[in-house]
Amino acid sequence: MSAKRLLFVTGTRADFGKLEPLAQAAQQAGFAVGFFITGMHMMRRYGETRLEVKRFPGAEFFEFVNQREGDAQDFILSKTILGFSDFVHEHRPDLVVIHGDRVEALAASIVCAMKYIPSAHIEGGEVSGTIDESIRHCNTKLCAAHFVSSEGAKQRVLALGESPENVYNIGSPELDTHARPSGVTLAQVKERYAIPFDDYGIVIFHPVTSEASTIGAQAQALFERLEASGRNFVVIAPNNDPGTEDIFAVLGKLPMDRFRQIPSMRFNYFSELMKNASVMVGNSSAGVREAPFLGVPSLDVGTRQNRRASSASINVCSAMDHGQIDRFLQDSWGRHFQTDTTFGAGHAAAAFVDVLKRPEFWLKPLQKAFAGD
Repeated sequence: MSAKRLLFVTGTRADFGKLEPLAQAAQQAGFAVGFFITGMHMMRRYGETRLEVKRFPGAEFFEFVNQREGDAQDFILSKTILGFSDFVHEHRPDLVVIHGDRVEALAASIVCAMKYIPSAHIEGGEVSGTIDESIRHCNTKLCAAHFVSSEGAKQRVLALGESPENVYNIGSPELDTHARPSGVTLAQVKERYAIPFDDYGIVIFHPVTSEASTIGAQAQALFERLEASGRNFVVIAPNNDPGTEDIFAVLGKLPMDRFRQIPSMRFNYFSELMKNASVMVGNSSAGVREAPFLGVPSLDVGTRQNRRASSASINVCSAMDHGQIDRFLQDSWGRHFQTDTTFGAGHAAAAFVDVLKRPEFWLKPLQKAFAGD
């Protein structure tokens, strides 16, 4: 009997960092692994990270260009639906693994639901307060199985009417990578990415789709305070949501000697960089999930991660709150906190594979019904 074929849909460097540990564990357990690579991975401006995905040994890779610079989200969604539908018509996997809340994930969820292809949603039940949250909840209703990252997320998925027997709390998969040695030294990270600083903070500030008209002003206010602090920062480029051009315009004016800007990083290199950072600033999920796990103080700026997590190491403020930003950089720089395991302790991949090994997992009906009625 041939191995079950798992297809992981990845559109960004961020979701690949979460899917990679799951794919590695599944492959080691005897499952055949493939990646449907699309989205930002295919764009040179964002580091052409498809090449990083294709470093995964022993997997099949399928690439699809689903957008050009400046394409609207609804256009990207429709194009991805068409491309993914054509793909699974020719290559019907046994399970499609989908992460999070991006339009590529929504496209895959829709296609799988319409074609009755088994699908697993990673990190459903999260809240954020932006359109991403709505997309994430849509994926929950479309996907057949749910691998959530916390008890709170599990309760939200159940509140959406999903059957308890299809919801598994495994923790956040990216913490698996952070929980083990990165395999590189900080010196190797600094050499590879030409980072000249010994003492640095990390900044990742993404667009917020519902605030595209003001995101440039928010970026300007935030980076003004970072520049005024006199500190050094490694800046990871924003994603490609509406408003990204306004953020890039601000980044283009920063002094290069104190702000090292990088399109993207290999995940294990990023992990080592985070482990040695003095602070994390911005609105990336890394600031509210990974930073607390690593004990790194973080400043969550704006609404993008609204209500997603709380920890002693997380500070929250508006980009326009100059005083709070200044105080955080003054008081929290270089502090270290106890590890926060709200989103797991780094064992998500093993828990994921344990579920896949159960014969009953593959026998569940694909016709869904609202649980509790």
